[in-house]
Amino acid sequence: MTRLVLMGPPGVGKGTQARIISEKLGIPAISTGQIFRTNMAQGTELGVVANQYISQGRFVPDSVTNPMVAARLSSPDVAEGFLLDGYPRNLDQAHALRDMLASQDAKLDVVIDINAPHDVLVEHMVHRAQIEGRTDDSPEVFAERLHEYHRKTEPVSTYYADQDLLEVVDGVGTIEEVSGRVFAVLQARTVAV
Repeated sequence: MTRLVLMGPPGVGKGTQARIISEKLGIPAISTGQIFRTNMAQGTELGVVANQYISQGRFVPDSVTNPMVAARLSSPDVAEGFLLDGYPRNLDQAHALRDMLASQDAKLDVVIDINAPHDVLVEHMVHRAQIEGRTDDSPEVFAERLHEYHRKTEPVSTYYADQDLLEVVDGVGTIEEVSGRVFAVLQARTVAV
């Protein structure tokens, strides 16, 4: 059983790595960003609320995000583990996650923080915007997302480092190179791979 969080700034390739890890470990990858985008595309009430924030490069409020994650973590398919991609993004969410897991007599195994320099992130963002046509990847919105990430999410890294859960992985290189680094960390943490 593996319970892990995948962190990193926008454009670092978390989604790609989450899919690879999910397939190899046989656990669901839970991406709040993908859930928001699906709801926006379907025009649901959550999607309308989420779009108001995401289109401005801002994070969706905890009052919307936390209950959604709690519901997802109580699903039967996460009984053998999960990978959270894009959550928690701030200390309040990290505390909410701790409480969600404690209510199930569970805890995180590892938090992997994938990092890359600013110019690499911009290059990834431009490439992704061209391929996927994502409006939340315009240069202005992306700059705001990076600012929000550094302001709100970096303290989460410190929170997990203080619990000896944090592992930082270099996100520069091919998808395979980054995956190799991630799985080396998981093996070192004796997470079944």
